[in-house]
Amino acid sequence: MDRNNDFNEFISTFKRALKKAFHEQHDINELSLARGLPPEVWTVIMQASPLSVAIPNEYGGRGAIVKECLSVLSTASYESLPLSLTFGINIALFLEPLAKYGDAALKQEVLPGFIGGHHMGGLMITEPEFGSDALNMKTSYRLTDDGYAIKGHKHWQGLTGQADYWLVAARKDLGNGELARDVDFFMTNNAVARQHIEVESIYSNLGLYMIPYGLNKIDVEVPHNHRLQPESTGIKMMLDILHRSRMQFPGMGMGFIKRMLDEALYHCTNRVVGTGNLLMLDSVQFQLSRIQTAYTLCSGMCARSSEISGIAHNLALEGLEANSMKALVTDLMQESAQLCLQVSGANGYRISHIAGRGIVDSRPFQIFEGSNEMLYTQIAEMMLKQLKKQKEANLYAFLSGFDRTKHSAPLFSEYLEFEPGANIPQRKLVDLGKIAARLICVQYVLELAEQGFRKDLVNSCLFNMKMDIAHLASNYSLNGRADLIPEYSDESNWMEFSTQ
Repeated sequence: MDRNNDFNEFISTFKRALKKAFHEQHDINELSLARGLPPEVWTVIMQASPLSVAIPNEYGGRGAIVKECLSVLSTASYESLPLSLTFGINIALFLEPLAKYGDAALKQEVLPGFIGGHHMGGLMITEPEFGSDALNMKTSYRLTDDGYAIKGHKHWQGLTGQADYWLVAARKDLGNGELARDVDFFMTNNAVARQHIEVESIYSNLGLYMIPYGLNKIDVEVPHNHRLQPESTGIKMMLDILHRSRMQFPGMGMGFIKRMLDEALYHCTNRVVGTGNLLMLDSVQFQLSRIQTAYTLCSGMCARSSEISGIAHNLALEGLEANSMKALVTDLMQESAQLCLQVSGANGYRISHIAGRGIVDSRPFQIFEGSNEMLYTQIAEMMLKQLKKQKEANLYAFLSGFDRTKHSAPLFSEYLEFEPGANIPQRKLVDLGKIAARLICVQYVLELAEQGFRKDLVNSCLFNMKMDIAHLASNYSLNGRADLIPEYSDESNWMEFSTQ
């Protein structure tokens, strides 16, 4: 059996497991009303060995092939976005980092246990006082006779209290209250008393009910070989891990967006209004075309990620593409859920409805692993740095020659002929980053079209992206700004101005 047929059978087995767990033995809409999943549901799902796709062949896995990892994430998110995120955490934030940077003996000890679906792992970076500002984390470690002692607090880690293993980020204690600038990662095993991480509290997260989040107290000691070994610095290792994770977001987005599109199409086809169905309304067709554009863009992202984000590659310097994929696909996920709910009417406004649930489940994707405003700002700053380096003032002149936008930029030239200028307000950097992210991801679609991806989807995508980019460019050119008025309540009580 060749590789493709073998994987097709693997995915078919996984789909059957999801159908059995979510549709035959239980109702996913009912399961989604409670926190967590019953053990018997996990047993059915994990018997299909979905995490084997992220484990190298030498440890009994399927080889950590990105295409297969994204396919598992997509298959899961079509049924349940929280389930897909659970797998995404395991794959991108534990298994791949351990496979790439872990000690050989440690990998042999830990990785095979994930194949049969008996174990789970996660990553701890975020702290109560330090979210995206990870380089100032206060969790510290010191060398001991037997290994490393690690102390601190971490929170908002997916799978809090559920994961068997953790990769914990910490900075070296230099004494006198000083911590090293660099960051190191250590694997802990909750089954070992001295490595057990205490859960101080579980949060009542708004969505993603399947996944526990909470506050963790770190006071552990791990052996020497539990420290990950970076290729250069720990900070670059962290960037490699995070950028690879961001490049797997399209996998989670793919199945979710497809589900929103399928649900919206089904509802609008079967919902009769007057003498026809909802699809006869032009505004409804436009709304569904937006979800279809999200599907097309996400397809391009998945294809590109499959090419460049394997563990054989170091992605520390690939922030431009990683940030573009993560920020844009998560915005598209939220927009798709909102549109699906809108056309579904009152029925969609229930947590037991896939669209209503999709809104609250997809919303945090725009926040975690870097809020999208921050990522769009970073995208813009990276682009502007290149403009300055090339001594180029005109945005279109730069983009039309830049490798990742040289094919897409000419299609939008009429909106890009301007000079970004200097001393740009952060709100305009966000708009500039949104433009750049769309151009980068449109080029992925163009590259996919060259391989035979259907042209009508591409053309519809290009039209919707022209609308987006024209709007963003128009915003960028507006002079003036709306300022916050902190003392707004003075002289602004409408009742004082009402004469009746």
